[in-house]
Amino acid sequence: MLVRFVKMEFHPEHIAEFIALFDGVKEKIRAVEGCEFLELLQGTEASNIFFTHSYWEDAQALEAYRHSALFKTTWAKTKPLFNAKPEAWSVEKFVSLP
Repeated sequence: MLVRFVKMEFHPEHIAEFIALFDGVKEKIRAVEGCEFLELLQGTEASNIFFTHSYWEDAQALEAYRHSALFKTTWAKTKPLFNAKPEAWSVEKFVSLP
């Protein structure tokens, strides 16, 4: 399983727009083949910083999503709202506690 974190920092005036956008696509992303989990996290000290946290069957499933029309249209709408370059990390679970 691949775990993916994407850090996104938004212009404060665009936070509500981003949340509405995410709310409109989250179930579609969760329904993508190979996506096993998706959540949105918001910073506690900087409310304009968000993270997506997702689980993917494998790297190929994530790459297939990243090349999909759903990703491309969602990213095209999200990108202009950023006030910093997004950062992404893909990791494998090393130890998991029950």
